[in-house]
Amino acid sequence: MYYQLIHKSIEYIEQHLEEELDLEKVAKAAGLSKFHFHRIFRKYVNKNVHEYIRTRRLSQAANLLLYSEVRILDIALQFGFESQEAFTRAFKEIYALPPAQYRSQVRLLIQGREVYTMTEITGWKVTGTNPEKYEVRIDPRICYKTSPSMQLQSIEETAPDANVFGTLMQQFQAGQYLGRRMRFSGFVRTEDVTGWCGLWMRVDDRQQELLAFDNMQNRSIQGTTEWNHYACVLEIPPEADIINIGILLCGSGKVWLGECEFEEVGKDIPVTDGSSGAENLPSEPQNLKFDQ
Repeated sequence: MYYQLIHKSIEYIEQHLEEELDLEKVAKAAGLSKFHFHRIFRKYVNKNVHEYIRTRRLSQAANLLLYSEVRILDIALQFGFESQEAFTRAFKEIYALPPAQYRSQVRLLIQGREVYTMTEITGWKVTGTNPEKYEVRIDPRICYKTSPSMQLQSIEETAPDANVFGTLMQQFQAGQYLGRRMRFSGFVRTEDVTGWCGLWMRVDDRQQELLAFDNMQNRSIQGTTEWNHYACVLEIPPEADIINIGILLCGSGKVWLGECEFEEVGKDIPVTDGSSGAENLPSEPQNLKFDQ
């Protein structure tokens, strides 16, 4: 499946952000020709490989500007920019401020304001089987791109029990999406996840009966991982009434979620509906003659 190749390529990028990287190297790590890989990467991640690498390098650079005293020139060279001037131009394009000004002004804004309460996170809520064992905050220290990430974490040691989990979620009307194939995607980073975590998406009718569902359990995220791109893709049937999206954490650990998108995709992007388990079944009847 192409999502697995994309995950593999992003892992490679994250491990080599401070080294020389280009399309050919990343495509080779994914096991595809660079032309085919370029097309697939853009289709699934919504940006080309060069844009992705540049964005991640600048995000890491922004973090160093805020939380270290490393010189701007050294940061520029660390992330592959040939000069401080080139770094400044690229940084300003995304962050709207030159690096020195960003360091001084944004530090003042976040000083003493490391934790944001749930009442300030519009549209989202924490629920699950045991929501009291989990908490959510906006984390300005861990950014995927320019915006702080959302962090879901356990507040006590929790055994990796499938019946004990917390989730950050939201619900909205399905009306404008009826008959369309929709993708809920985002970039996820984890630390010490003892059970598993994943994005999830559910579609219900007016009686709140399940129409489509995927929680990534068959391709879950575990342990400690760097930023990677994940997605749930579902058809929205004509009888749909409510769409639910979110991220869940089963067991202990920390999960960061950044740069989410909810968008229509073409029929060439496969659905990830895991509710039926049909992907684990054979494609046709087996051994009808009872052969040995």
